[in-house]
Amino acid sequence: MEPMMLHLTGDLAADALLSDDPFALLLGMLLDQQIAMETAFAGPAKVKDRLGTLDPSAIAEHDADAFVEIFRATPAVHRYPGSMAARTQTLAGVIAAEWGGDASALWTRGDPDGAEILKRLKKLPGFGEQKAKIFLAVLGKRLGLKATGWREASAPYGEEGSFRSVADIVDPESLTRVRETKRAAKAAAKSAGK
Repeated sequence: MEPMMLHLTGDLAADALLSDDPFALLLGMLLDQQIAMETAFAGPAKVKDRLGTLDPSAIAEHDADAFVEIFRATPAVHRYPGSMAARTQTLAGVIAAEWGGDASALWTRGDPDGAEILKRLKKLPGFGEQKAKIFLAVLGKRLGLKATGWREASAPYGEEGSFRSVADIVDPESLTRVRETKRAAKAAAKSAGK
């Protein structure tokens, strides 16, 4: 399967950046919490437009206060500009220092299998078990990752034909189906907690 154009933001330029720049995609996944998915994944394009680059070293070394202002400018990159700007700089620093500035090295260096890629992702700041599994499923389902065992390592998000996460979104209809699945899961969790 060849890598495909991602359709996550409703903005062609932002989607093209996510499709072409591994760090942009990683950053979009980091930002995908407590805001609409489209807003989160449009964040990397806003950062690049305002900073002029998405180079992890440049982001990590940028003045922290000035970087918060990049997040705070209208339209804001995230509803929590201070904490998410700091997390972005921390993530960029890890990619710069440990992966030579190449986010794709997380899933390509040393020909890792799915379990190893998941382990690498979970070591990133801001990436817990679920976020790491969803990102691994995006790599496998949307970007043609061929690593052995990626589906198993990303379970249940790697499941064929599911509508659980951003990994399953290819068009407006699939976005609606993912939202419905998430809504149903939240409702079930809420009623189970009563």
